[in-house]
Amino acid sequence: MEFKHKPVMLNEVIDGLNIKKDGIYVDCTVGGAGHAYQIAKKLKGGHLYCFDRDIEAIEKSKQVLASFGNTVTFVQDNFKNAPNVLKSLGVQKIDGFLVDLGVSSHQIDEGERGFSFVNNGPLDMRMNQSEQTLTAKEIVNTFSAQQLEHIFKEFGEEEFARKIAQNIVKARESKEISTTFELRDIIENSMPKKVVFTRGGASKKVFQALRIYVNGELDGLEEFLTEMLALLSSGGRACVLSFHSLEDRIVKNVFKLQSTDCICPPKTPVCICGHKATVKLVNRKPIVATEEELKKNSRSSSAKLRIAGKL
Repeated sequence: MEFKHKPVMLNEVIDGLNIKKDGIYVDCTVGGAGHAYQIAKKLKGGHLYCFDRDIEAIEKSKQVLASFGNTVTFVQDNFKNAPNVLKSLGVQKIDGFLVDLGVSSHQIDEGERGFSFVNNGPLDMRMNQSEQTLTAKEIVNTFSAQQLEHIFKEFGEEEFARKIAQNIVKARESKEISTTFELRDIIENSMPKKVVFTRGGASKKVFQALRIYVNGELDGLEEFLTEMLALLSSGGRACVLSFHSLEDRIVKNVFKLQSTDCICPPKTPVCICGHKATVKLVNRKPIVATEEELKKNSRSSSAKLRIAGKL
């Protein structure tokens, strides 16, 4: 299947990175290289490091960025390992990094990957199928109702989590749940019809929750962001695109902490923490997609872009 990818808030991200032609930049989640291509175009004497745990994304980005030759280095790895990988490659400081925490259009559209409730396929949802073993199918068919409810509430903020979990357990007693459409039908049958018809993707929250759990998407995100901010040179920029409140809350809190001097309790008469701000917030409120982009790319509707600059 052709690797399709529509970069979200492309212009805003490129402007936010404030790219220097001889700078060192990192696209932590290269996907289809939509953002990376525009970064590489601005470099002359600089370098771009591209990470992705999905081998299909790496292969596609190599094709897209082939004309830039040695300007680009590709690394197939979880983006959360980027700080250590960069150091192992001799990179001590960078001038900017981008993290797009969303699932690529290709992964959603390709039913065989199991991310989509629109296209039927096996319940998989692994970003790296060669190294990860836990699949959405295993979770759905072996976890208890209580465990499933917790996952749907914690990572999907699904208000019908209990009913959905109970119906999944009931359905698997007679037949293994093995496809995305089978799961989608159970989810939709667990909700009032009014919700199914008005929510706009009634299964979205549960599929999101399973994807996050399978791939451990929130694990170590705070530590990763802190380490990447520490790698930034003075004046360097960090751009983070998030697509749901759980991610955005982590990004917001890390940026807030790193942009604040004293973090002592409010009534402390004299600062004893010694904490000093290392970045400044370029945008205090997250940037969202324009109406024009929303018309062209519906997947940008939930995106939030936060930008921080190194002091």
